[in-house]
This record gives sequence, C-alpha cells and structure tokens, in this order.
Amino acid sequence: MRFRIVLAALAFASTALAPAAFAQSEAEKLQDCREKIESDADAAYQDGLNWLARGNRPAARQCTALALIALGQEAEGAARLEELANAPDAGGLEERAMYLTQAGNAWLMAGMPDAAVTTLTNALKLWPNDGELFKDRARAYVALRKWREAASDLDGAIELSAGDAEAYRMRGHARMKLGQLVEAWADVDMAIRYAPDDINVLVLRGDVREAMRMAGLDDPAGLGAEPETRARIVGN
Repeated sequence: MRFRIVLAALAFASTALAPAAFAQSEAEKLQDCREKIESDADAAYQDGLNWLARGNRPAARQCTALALIALGQEAEGAARLEELANAPDAGGLEERAMYLTQAGNAWLMAGMPDAAVTTLTNALKLWPNDGELFKDRARAYVALRKWREAASDLDGAIELSAGDAEAYRMRGHARMKLGQLVEAWADVDMAIRYAPDDINVLVLRGDVREAMRMAGLDDPAGLGAEPETRARIVGN
C-alpha cells in the first residue's frame, strides 16, 4: 500500500518578528530540502542539520524530520513532526495540521497504525474539512482491520471530495469486509466510473463479484437472490 507523505509546504505567514522577505527565504529553503529529499535524502538531512545550527526554525525541523522518514527512520521522523506540531512556534492551525498529517502517515509507514489513528485524529480536529485526511485515517483503520471505522471515514472523504475514485474503492473494500456486498458493488461501480483503467479498482471488482457469488448472489444488482440471502448481504 502506498502511503501519502505530504511534502508540500504551506507558506509561512509574516509576523512583526519575521518580515515577508525572511518568510519567503524560509519557504525557499524548505522547497530546496523537499527536492533534495527525492534525490539524496542523506544530503538533505545534513543540510537540515546545518540549517538547524544557524537557527532552530520550524521549517528546518520539518526538513530534518522528512529526511529521516525518507531514510527509513519513520518513527523518529513522526515523533519529531508531532513535537513540531505542538511547539509554540509551529504556526497556525493549517501548519500544525500539516505536521500532524505527515506524522500520522509516517507512523503508518513505521507499522504503528494505533499511533497513526491518534495523530491523524488530532489533525482532523484542527482541519476537519480535508477529504485526504479522512482517507489517511481510513488507511490506519484498515491496517487495524477496523472496517466499520474505515468505512465511516471514507463516507467523510467522499462527502468532501466528490469524484474521488480511490475513496470509493477503499470504501468498497471496507464494505466487502463487513459483508455489505451490495453496497460494496455500488462503490466499485462509482470507482470505475471515475477511474475505469485503475488496476486496483478492477481487482476489487473481481473480489466483490466472487464474494457475491459465494454468498449466493448471482447478479451484481442482487435481483436474483432469495430474500434471506439479500438480507444477509445487505446487512452487517
């Protein structure tokens, strides 16, 4: 599974103590760090350490944390991002939510989905209208095999991001695990509508179709099933 690490930095607001020119310089340094992480994470980490030595700026701490994640030290990077999110100089709600989102995905990459759920829940408290954040937490719930919670988060993702094929596919998978096969098929149908060539969607369609066949539901719409079979499939 591919986990999203948010590398896009948000612009730092100017303050009386940080004039606009300085804020722009910080943003440019962070952009350089992100670009270097993709090509040479170790060099990016060393640059981040040098940056920290010249001033313990939030962007410098974020740079070193993201570099550590890219170097395979996901848990350490996650812990640093959480510390940054709670720091007095972290910035506004959007910046803090961004750090927590990055941390939550890093916990997931580290194989610690419980920590990911906690951190992403805190991010959603700060930034509750982000469909991607709901998908991130749903991935953590999937890792914990908490299908009902995952499906609920994907309800939120779909409500906030209409036409998101990935969200429909993920919810279809969760619903299949819950035995809600008719609803799972409907999600597959929507996912195919938005991403007809996505191999993951096509694989899920085959899985749901087979689950329906095994449940005695011969056609995707369920019109040929006996009432008790339909009740078992539609129910939980």
